[in-house]
Amino acid sequence: MSAWAKLKENAVLKNTLIFLSMLGPGVITGSVDNDAGGITTYSVAGATYGYPIIWTLLPSFIVLLVVQEMNMRMGACTGKGLADLIRENFGIKVTFWIFLGLLIADIGNTATEFAGVAGSMDIFGISKYISVPLTAAGVWILVTKGNYKISERIFLLFSVCLLSYVFSAIAAKPDWHQVALAFVKPQVQYNKDYLIMVLGIVGTTIAPWMQFYMQSAVIEKGTTMDDYKLAFADVVIGCIATIAVAIFIMVACAATLHVNNISINEAKDAALALKPFAGAFASGVFAFGLFVASVFSATILPLATSFYICEAFGFSAGIDKQVEEAPQFYALFAAIMIIACVIILIPNAPLIAITLWTQDINAMLLPVVLISMQLMVNNPEIMGEHVNNRLQNIIGWSTTVILITMTALLMILPALDFLKTN
Repeated sequence: MSAWAKLKENAVLKNTLIFLSMLGPGVITGSVDNDAGGITTYSVAGATYGYPIIWTLLPSFIVLLVVQEMNMRMGACTGKGLADLIRENFGIKVTFWIFLGLLIADIGNTATEFAGVAGSMDIFGISKYISVPLTAAGVWILVTKGNYKISERIFLLFSVCLLSYVFSAIAAKPDWHQVALAFVKPQVQYNKDYLIMVLGIVGTTIAPWMQFYMQSAVIEKGTTMDDYKLAFADVVIGCIATIAVAIFIMVACAATLHVNNISINEAKDAALALKPFAGAFASGVFAFGLFVASVFSATILPLATSFYICEAFGFSAGIDKQVEEAPQFYALFAAIMIIACVIILIPNAPLIAITLWTQDINAMLLPVVLISMQLMVNNPEIMGEHVNNRLQNIIGWSTTVILITMTALLMILPALDFLKTN
């Protein structure tokens, strides 16, 4: 028997290859969570509160894992996207209004990602009038000329590139004892600004559009309940990688900006501010990470939106299809990209206002999506024997209630401040 034949019969190698073939939806969806908005949130948190606020990433991990697992299980069990299931179980009118809000929010979210592209490339001396159109063109070519397997491999490469933040954190020479202590002995401050920051960190973990993309990706990959263990491992790895990246971003900013009392407003500021304290390499790597995350999310966001809207209204969708096979899908994808790019290229565009406005819409829609998911994942007519067990329900409903409470507070607290000042 040849060496190659023996190698092919090796059980460990076979299992490893099978496992690697299942990687994709969980890792990609989790990694996209570290978009321009997420990186900004983690950077500001680390710069403002230092190591002690890192404890918030532990509940963030639990929230992400619980919701992603339910998503994966629904897709693998039913073979249907979340949009399909919502339409079938709650009616076309409810579906229309949910997705109208999501479409508006996702256009704003996509614009925010292109703002991240513009900001990161500006650090390297490239104008947004060059970087944004070129990035948009590259994204369009990837989606329209590739297929799911090619796109998935590139998305996984993007996910790996986000680990570049490890180098920024190490270059910052942090106090790792303080990092570990933040998880073992959390220090909580009882004031409004701290509460808003904590809510923002945990809340940025879950966005409505992520749930639709995750389930669509599971279906397009062909995952079934026979693959559950490997698919669940994919989800776990994705969640761990996502939170690990967030930890290193916070550590880099805590070790440099916080100890030197440097305040920032966005991720671009963090990349620039790192240079005097951690060196040009750390600053450049941080900016590169922001660019990769922004391009990644600027691709996935409009894709996810096109997926779930086409699913909901019965149009053909999927990047494995040619443009002429799914014209509505690609037309919607192009429209979202063009509108987002135009917004960014407008001189003095109110990007902060757009970001806050779209986050408010996301906050209002998140409870609707999460409650819909919980009701459906507990319906035997939909899930058969794969409904939540008692422990999954306790964790799932608790997570849903906590996220709803947090998003409500994130909307109420700024409103109370506004009323006090007027």
